Amino acid sequence: MKQLSGKEMMERVKLIAVLTIGDVENAAPVAKALYEGGVKAVEITFRTTRAAECIRRVREEVPDMFVGAGTILTPSQVADAKAAGAHFGVAPGANATIIKAAKAEGLFFAPGVFTPSDIELALEHGCTAMKYFPAASLGMAHLRAMSAPYRHLGVKFIPLGGVNESNLKDFVTDPLIVAVGGSWLATPEMIENLQTSKIRDNARRAYDIIKSA
Repeated sequence: MKQLSGKEMMERVKLIAVLTIGDVENAAPVAKALYEGGVKAVEITFRTTRAAECIRRVREEVPDMFVGAGTILTPSQVADAKAAGAHFGVAPGANATIIKAAKAEGLFFAPGVFTPSDIELALEHGCTAMKYFPAASLGMAHLRAMSAPYRHLGVKFIPLGGVNESNLKDFVTDPLIVAVGGSWLATPEMIENLQTSKIRDNARRAYDIIKSA
C-alpha cells in the first residue's frame, strides 16, 4: 500500500486540533478524546517547554493520531519535533532558515503565509502546503485573490487563527483548503482542567460540520 505524503494525510484528516499543553500527563487523554470525537490530527505548539515530550507521549499512547508540531520558530525546535516523532511541522511565518531545517530533517512542513511574497518564498523552498494565518481576520476573499497567480502550481492552505464552529464550513468547503486547524476544539483551559467530555463533544460537532459540508 502506498504511504501517504504529509499533504495527502492532511487532505484525509481535514481537521487539525491545535493544542497548547503545559502538563505532559494531559497530552494523551486530550488526544484520545479528540480521536474518539472524530478528529484524527493534532498540532502541539511549541509555546510551552514540554511540547516535544507531549508529542512523544501522544505518538506512544495514541498511535493512530496524525501528530504535528506548531509554532516552530527555531531550527532546534525542528530537530526536537522530529526526534519526538512529529509527522509534520507548522510555523506562523515563512522563515527560510526554518524551512531549510525542516527539509534537512525530513519533516513535512507548512510555513505561514499571508502575502504573495510569503507564498513565493515557500514555493522557492519546495512547500506547496502552507499555513494561512491569521485566517479569520484575513478571510477567504483575501486568500482567493492572493493565491490566484499560484493555483496552477498546486498550492493548498491550512487556515489557522480564529477558526471556530461558526466559520469552519466557510473554510473547509473551499478547494484551496487542504485542512483546517483550530484551538477551539481543546482550549488551554479545557486541557489544563482535563475536560475530556467537552473536548470530545467539540470534536464531534466539528466533524459533523465537515461531513455535512
